[in-house]
Amino acid sequence: MAQVWLVTGSSRGLGRAIVEAGLAAGNKVLATARDIESLHDLSERHGDQIKLFALDVTDESAAASAVKAAIGAFGSLEVVINNAGYGNLSSVEDTPMSDFRAQIETNLFGTIIVTKAALPYFRQRKAGHFVQFSSMGGRIGPPGRGPYSAAKWGVEGFSEVLSREVAPLGIKVTIVEPGGFRTDFAGSSTKLSEGNPDYDSTVGATAKFQRDYNGKQPGDPKKAAQAIVRLTQEQKPPLRLLLGSDAYNGAEKNDLARLEEARSWKELSLSTDFESKPPHPERPK
Repeated sequence: MAQVWLVTGSSRGLGRAIVEAGLAAGNKVLATARDIESLHDLSERHGDQIKLFALDVTDESAAASAVKAAIGAFGSLEVVINNAGYGNLSSVEDTPMSDFRAQIETNLFGTIIVTKAALPYFRQRKAGHFVQFSSMGGRIGPPGRGPYSAAKWGVEGFSEVLSREVAPLGIKVTIVEPGGFRTDFAGSSTKLSEGNPDYDSTVGATAKFQRDYNGKQPGDPKKAAQAIVRLTQEQKPPLRLLLGSDAYNGAEKNDLARLEEARSWKELSLSTDFESKPPHPERPK
C-alpha cells in the first residue's frame, strides 16, 4: 500500500537514493534538505508524487512546517525518515567545541526536533513509523569520530526510549545502522584532520583508512534504499537494522567483546549490592 514519507537530508547520498526508491515503490514523498536545488529533477520527473521543502532540521518551527506541508500536500503522513547528518574526523583534543556543538546539533537534535514535530500526529492516528538513521558509529566508537559518535549514540538512546513509550500507541521505531556506502559521506561531506602527531596511530590511521576506503566501500546505496522500502512495509520491523556486511560483522565482533568484558568483571560489578540477609528459618509448627 502506498505511503506518505517525509525524508530529511534528501539532496544526496543515501537520502536521495531513499527518496528515489520510495517514489519508485509508489509512495508520495516530501523530500527535505537545506538546499533543495539538486532535487528539482526528481520533481520534474515525478510531478505531484513529490514535494520539495527547504528544511534545516535544527529549526523547530521549520520542522513543524515540514510535517504540516506533508499532510497538507498528500493528506496524511505514515513514515518519517530522519537521515540528515554529517561527520568530520579529528581527535577529541583537536576538535573545537563549536564543531562538537554543530555536529551534535544536526545529528542528534535534528533527529529529536523532527521526531517531536511528527509525534503528535502519529499519536493521534495511533500509527506511524520513525526510521532513525544512526551508524556503526552509534554502536562502536571509532577514533576521530568523537562528536559524530556522541550524537549517534544519543540517537540510539533517544530512539530506544521513544520506541518503548510509543509502541502501545501503535507507533513503530527503527534505528538504522549503516556501514560504509559509496556516497559522498566519506568524501566532500567530511573534513578529515589528523591533527596532533601524537594521535597518528589512532586518528591518523583512521583518516588514512577513510581516504583509501572512499569509493571502495562495500555498500550499494540503491540496495540500502530498497532495504528501507522493505523495512517500511513490515508490520513488525526490528528496533535496530544493520546495513552492510561491514556493519554486521563489526557490530557482531564488538557486541561479543563487550559481553565478554562484562562477564570478566562480573564479580566486581555484583560486589556493589547490599549484603543480602539469609531468610529467617521457619518456626516449627
